[in-house]
Amino acid sequence: MVEINNQTKSQIDLKKIKLIAEKFISASRYKKTSVSIAFVGDAVMQKMNKATRGYDKPTDVLSFPEEVETRKEFLGEVIIDYAQIKRQAKDFSDSTEEELIFILVHGLYHLLGYDDATESGKIKMEKLGKKFISNLNQKK
Repeated sequence: MVEINNQTKSQIDLKKIKLIAEKFISASRYKKTSVSIAFVGDAVMQKMNKATRGYDKPTDVLSFPEEVETRKEFLGEVIIDYAQIKRQAKDFSDSTEEELIFILVHGLYHLLGYDDATESGKIKMEKLGKKFISNLNQKK
């Protein structure tokens, strides 16, 4: 199950987001788990980023994985700052939608325990994300 909460005034294709998250879960080892996705604005994200990571600025995505023992029921929560996605899409993607999908998948990989704190971890997550998205695009 995928629960989505859009706290922004932006029009986001929530059906597509849900479908991508469901496909991601189906491809993971936690096939019967659920996940929560929330879209927030800069102010909320900045407060969350400061409280959880010590950075007093907005970020594109924060992921809050469940403990390994409970991941079979609930994988965790992904928080996405849609305003930040729109801003950074100009630098990293062809469109806001492409950037949103990449960041969503990135956040979901964090729920599985992947980490991009190191250069090798960052490269691995980027490769996994691009491969998953490529597979999604081929199945359309």
